[in-house]
Amino acid sequence: MTPEGEALLRQGAAELGLNVDAQVPAFAALLELLVEANTRVNLTALKTEPDIVLKHFVDSLSCLRGGHLDGAGRVIDLGTGAGFPALPLAIMALQTTFTPLDSIRKKIDFVRAAAASLDLTNVTPQVGRAETLGRDPDHREGYDRVVCRAVAALPILAELGLPLLKPGGRLVAQKGPISEAELQAGRQAAAEVGGRVTVVDAFTLPVLGDARTLIVIEKTGPTPEKYPRREGVPNQQPLFWSAR
Repeated sequence: MTPEGEALLRQGAAELGLNVDAQVPAFAALLELLVEANTRVNLTALKTEPDIVLKHFVDSLSCLRGGHLDGAGRVIDLGTGAGFPALPLAIMALQTTFTPLDSIRKKIDFVRAAAASLDLTNVTPQVGRAETLGRDPDHREGYDRVVCRAVAALPILAELGLPLLKPGGRLVAQKGPISEAELQAGRQAAAEVGGRVTVVDAFTLPVLGDARTLIVIEKTGPTPEKYPRREGVPNQQPLFWSAR
């Protein structure tokens, strides 16, 4: 990572109220691993150092806004892709166990290799789909937090994420600007699967100023056994939501 990249990382983190001085070497190593691997496997469309630092690293760290991940023992990252937000969060919270989940094996292979290279023993990557894990006794109601970054509409995230949460757990969804219609559908879907929207936090991404929304859904009751529905159905037929 160049001095300019380090300065962007520090500035972006500082605007989020975070000090990353001790973690800069880990982020620099992750940047190098991602850029090198991306020449062989299509992991991310972001290729320049500023884009990766701001739109992957700092953007992932914005999930820490509001302290919604504080005190979590087990966190699962739905649709992690090349490891975002899981890897930056794992670098910052070594006491928390992160399970980056993605259905694309080549991406999880990278996440696993990167975690090993960075000695992140708190990262346990998993190939699979949330619909399957949500019905697996080893995973259903097994997590303190679910995180996801720009994966799907809020009603879909509610159906996929809440079955994985312990009672009282939280789903922390990072999105761009969200319409009132999607938010209302998300509230209805959350209620249907045993939760409620407790936080809608609109903010701008440090340095870039891009619009973001952090949405928190708390699990307030048991998820009915019929949820999540079988693979593909939540995306094809979202609860209370017809927009595409």
